[in-house]
Amino acid sequence: MSQPRFGRLLTAMVTPFTADGVIDLAEARKLAAHLVDQQHNDALVINGTTGESPTTTDAEKAELVATVVDEIGDRALVVAGVGSNDTRHTIELARQAAEAGASGLLVVTPYYSKPPQDAVAAHFRAVADATELPMMLYDIPHRAGVPIETETLIAVASHPRIVAVKDAKGNPVASAAVIAATGLDYYAGDDGYTLPLLAVGGVGVVGTSTHFTGARTKVMIERFLSGDLAGAIADNAALLPVFTGVFATQGCMLVKAGLAARGFTPAVLRAPLLPASEAQAAAFVALLDAAGL
Repeated sequence: MSQPRFGRLLTAMVTPFTADGVIDLAEARKLAAHLVDQQHNDALVINGTTGESPTTTDAEKAELVATVVDEIGDRALVVAGVGSNDTRHTIELARQAAEAGASGLLVVTPYYSKPPQDAVAAHFRAVADATELPMMLYDIPHRAGVPIETETLIAVASHPRIVAVKDAKGNPVASAAVIAATGLDYYAGDDGYTLPLLAVGGVGVVGTSTHFTGARTKVMIERFLSGDLAGAIADNAALLPVFTGVFATQGCMLVKAGLAARGFTPAVLRAPLLPASEAQAAAFVALLDAAGL
């Protein structure tokens, strides 16, 4: 199989904050380098939901993208989350990300307003027209309120810059239909969905637990692609408690708890999110320990 546009392993990176809630750019550099050099990520998603993008300003988003681009250079790609429920604002964020040096865009379905499918398609096409960057759609109906329907995905796939989907719909039959009908690269948007999606033609994952599981998840993907199905299944079984456990509460809460336990960014979040409780943090760290991570 040819290498997908954004690679096979991507992590939706958390945004480090100082104790007083300011973005910690030095810590962002340290974490980005670790995710690329030690966890073997092909690309990092910056300003995604796991990066607490609803609580960061446009200026902060631009500075964070530019900082990570500067830190990792050509060792990996930077995909900027630019989605919102306002097409005009999303276009502004897309252009800002391009100016900051991003390699691609992640655009979620417009949320809360629940637009009909023709409006969803028009939104994605308008954003794709706004820059020269390749774009990944984010299909997550349980958060956005509406899915990107199969027919809509097939229709917008004709746009030359709409090249991939982060699939958190949890419907492998629908995903397989789109993969069969288009050239879109399909990435699991839920860590535990990675191996099942590969089985119907997916290419990789945009992960959350991959802050810790990245290197071993990449081995799992490579084993599957090389035909070592037994090895991939064994890898999946070993990592599944962490793949699922990271979502025992909001993902970035537990990622930050785990990172703090491993000597990285303190577990500081912006309201309305709160740090994981001691019990939640201990339970997640225990899963990491048990998996040897």
